[in-house]
Amino acid sequence: MLKVYNDLTNQKETFVPLEPNKVNMYVCGMTVYDLCHLGHARVMVVFDVVYRYLKYRGYDVTYIRNITDIDDKIINRANENGEHFSELTERFIQAMHEDSEALGVLKPDAEPKATDHIDEIIDMIEKLIAKGHAYVASEGETGDVYYSVTSFPEYGKLSGKSIEDLQAGARVDPSEQKRDPLDFALWKSAKPGEPFWESPWGNGRPGWHIECSAMSTRQLGDTFDIHGGGADLTFPHHENEIAQSEGATGHPFVKYWMHNGFVRINDEKMSKSLGNFFTVREILDDYRPEEVRYFILTSQYRSPLNYDNEHLDNARAALTRFYTALRDMPESQSADNADYRERFEAAMDDDFNTPVALSVLFDMVREINTLKASDIDSAAALAQQMKAMAATLGILQDDPEQFLRGDASDGDDAVIDALVQQRVEAKQNKDWATADKIRDELKEQGIIVEDGPDGSTWRRG
Repeated sequence: MLKVYNDLTNQKETFVPLEPNKVNMYVCGMTVYDLCHLGHARVMVVFDVVYRYLKYRGYDVTYIRNITDIDDKIINRANENGEHFSELTERFIQAMHEDSEALGVLKPDAEPKATDHIDEIIDMIEKLIAKGHAYVASEGETGDVYYSVTSFPEYGKLSGKSIEDLQAGARVDPSEQKRDPLDFALWKSAKPGEPFWESPWGNGRPGWHIECSAMSTRQLGDTFDIHGGGADLTFPHHENEIAQSEGATGHPFVKYWMHNGFVRINDEKMSKSLGNFFTVREILDDYRPEEVRYFILTSQYRSPLNYDNEHLDNARAALTRFYTALRDMPESQSADNADYRERFEAAMDDDFNTPVALSVLFDMVREINTLKASDIDSAAALAQQMKAMAATLGILQDDPEQFLRGDASDGDDAVIDALVQQRVEAKQNKDWATADKIRDELKEQGIIVEDGPDGSTWRRG
């Protein structure tokens, strides 16, 4: 039975969706003003695995991951570049999709953008004003609109923060007209030169937090099963979403809150100021996408993820071991080894514990390698089962030979194939010196030649 750690209750709970066999899930996506970094990659991969496993378990899943395509960072970056904000966002949405596809992330069922939901945002703000949860911060009928935090007694129930403690350390920007320093913007009046939309409170644009409340409830209803995102969003973003959504609808917002842990670089917090900030594309210059995905899965999603080259090298070595076991396997129907399947499912049912699930796959590799020498048909059937289970993690779906040979061009492969064949012929002629020379030359190029009963093969080390 699937158990999920619920950040709303701070405990693991048996997963029982609101509607039998149906799961509605919303994940906070990217603010598209720059290329995706490793933290974004973790969010995408983590909730892709959640999505895949829920479907594996037989649930009908609707997965929504939003795009924030209007906020201060986007406006500032577009102004710096001298371009319209929509040109900037469309370019980085395309880049995000390319990175996501490279990492083997399935497309969500919908990917709503904030600028496509202005009407829903305005409607929710009007409801909040009518119910006394929001106010227009001016003497007239136009201006900024703020949410009144003290109007929502349960504020802080997700983050564990109290209104009193927050007020003690809060400060108000002189440019803001808040009634309370904790109040946050729902609608911002347009400044000269900024993009804007018409509203009952004048030209302006939505605040960040209200976007997700409006988009998630529009897509999934007033109450839905899972809301996910990075741990950095717990407060204030997700706390504010709860206040807005429950204030507007009068219904519980989300049943299960899930947050993935922070990413660290060589045991330091990832940040541009420390110079240890890596985009997905920078990492993919040195490592293959599946190696990055595998690395992300080696930590349970709620734990910190520490990035360093050694961990990526370990991921490469692990995948090489898997694909070597799968190499040259005959076609076969998948086995149903109940022990492996039950252990794998037990790991994933324990709050999506991917490190333990990977250890089960490693045990299968050991048995596959043992069976290869005596019962190739059983080995092939078990290999097919392993691939089917690994599909719920989004790994081991490539052609083994292609993975082991790496990303070289067909021309490079042809040259290596020819050298390996020359070595085979030299061995047949008992020209050991030439055979050893070719193997050493290939080794210097990072090519490992492996001799077996069926001939010689090669892979990149």
